[in-house]
Amino acid sequence: MVVNISIFNLFLQADFLVKIVMTVLLGMSILSWTIILKNSRTLLRASKNVDLFEDKFWSGSDLSSLYQDVKKRKEAISGTEEIFYSGFTEFLRLRKSNSDSPNFVMENTGRAMFLTVAKAVKKLERNLPLLATVASISPYVGLLGTVWGIMHSFIALGDAKQATLMMIAPGVAEALIATAMGLFAAIPAVIAYNLFSGKVSKLEHSYSTFSEEFYSILYRLVLLRQ
Repeated sequence: MVVNISIFNLFLQADFLVKIVMTVLLGMSILSWTIILKNSRTLLRASKNVDLFEDKFWSGSDLSSLYQDVKKRKEAISGTEEIFYSGFTEFLRLRKSNSDSPNFVMENTGRAMFLTVAKAVKKLERNLPLLATVASISPYVGLLGTVWGIMHSFIALGDAKQATLMMIAPGVAEALIATAMGLFAAIPAVIAYNLFSGKVSKLEHSYSTFSEEFYSILYRLVLLRQ
C-alpha cells in the first residue's frame, strides 16, 4: 500500500494546533525574507552613498559649493551627506552670531553631527530586532508543534488494538515538519541578522570617522577667522 505523505497532505491531515504552528512559522518565514531583502537593499545603497560622497568630499571640492549642491537635494540625502549637511548648516548658523565664541560654535556643531549619526544608524538598524526575534523563537515554535504532534499520535496509538509503524508515521512526519519549518525560518534570520549587524557597525564606524574628520576641518576654519 502506498501512503501519500506529501507536505501539503500532511498539513491538511495535521492536528489543529499543529496547523496553527505551521501557519505561524510560514508567516514568520515570509516576514523574515521580506526584512532580509529590504535591509539588503538599504545597506547596499548606504554603503554606495558613503563611498560616492566621501570621494567627492575628499577630492578637494570647495565646502560651500558642495554644501549648496547637497542643500538642493536635502530631502533625499542620507548617511555622510546628511551628517555633512547638518554639521555645516549648524556651523554657518552659529558662526554668524557667535564669531567670538569658537568653542560654543564647535560644541553645538559637534552635537548636531552626533545626533545625525545616531539617527542614521537607527534607520539602518530598523527591523533588526524583529529579525532577531524570528531567529530566536522560530525553533521553539516548531518544537511546540513537534511535541504536540507526536504526543497526539501516541495518544491515538493507545486506543488501537494493534500498533503498527504505518499508523504513527503520518503523525510523526507532520510533527517533524513543524520542526523543519521552524529551522527554515530561523536559520536565514540568524545568518542575516549577524551579517546585517556587522554591516551596520561598519557603516556606523564610517559615519563616526567622517564626523570627527569634518569636525576637525571646521574647527580649523573657525580658528582661522579669529
